[in-house]
Amino acid sequence: MDSEILAWHIRRDVLDMLYKSHSTHIGSAFSIADILAVIYTYFADTEALKNNDKERTRIILSKGHAGAAIYAALYRKGLISEEEFKAYGKDGSNLSCHIPYHLRGIEVSTASLGQGVGMAAGIALAGKKAGLHYRTFAIAGDGECNEGSVWEMVMFARQHKLNNLTMIIDRNGMQALGETTKILDMGDFKSKFEAFDWNVKSVDGHNHEQLKAALENPEEITDKPTCIIANTVKGKGVSFMENNNLWHYRYPQGTDYDNAVIELEAQKP
Repeated sequence: MDSEILAWHIRRDVLDMLYKSHSTHIGSAFSIADILAVIYTYFADTEALKNNDKERTRIILSKGHAGAAIYAALYRKGLISEEEFKAYGKDGSNLSCHIPYHLRGIEVSTASLGQGVGMAAGIALAGKKAGLHYRTFAIAGDGECNEGSVWEMVMFARQHKLNNLTMIIDRNGMQALGETTKILDMGDFKSKFEAFDWNVKSVDGHNHEQLKAALENPEEITDKPTCIIANTVKGKGVSFMENNNLWHYRYPQGTDYDNAVIELEAQKP
């Protein structure tokens, strides 16, 4: 399955998951579908994840409220069973609305924003100290970067030369209660991370070729962590959800669900 097809499946699965469970955060899940698809297609060995191999790629979704997207990716890669997947959001299910640490492919539980990136830095440092060669990817939201703990991690990662750590900022321009620039404007992320002496790249977060090229481990970077600023659209894939912050907390139902199905089916690769 190539990354474009996987991204489509992630969005289509998420739509059904949230429709059936009456769960939220569809906009946040849709904005990272392409990022996850590229990582799981090109940078994560599925068998290593299944076997909990010491050299497996570590993928941390710091913006844990978008957990439905990572469940869909894990399901399509064969790490979550169909029975388990269909139980999403139900009482007693292993798949809660924020991701828990008891599934293959999930390294840590995340829900409190700003915490996942710090744990990712710790995981990257542990790998270096153990002489292992795995890469650690941490996906964070742009609104999440309001948290001071994110910037503590930024300083920590550079101090310890964590060139095995890649932070991907899902820059969709929105957070729970509105536009990021109106709530707490973070300004130019690129210049900020460069000021902390990180390797920084800015890409279209829905362009798979750009994402893949940016996420390739650059040989010339030997002692710096990397930040990928992925410019995305919240709700990407369904026209009436795109850049519409109502879909942070609204779940698809009725004609909204029907119309979303029609739009996504028309986009199937």
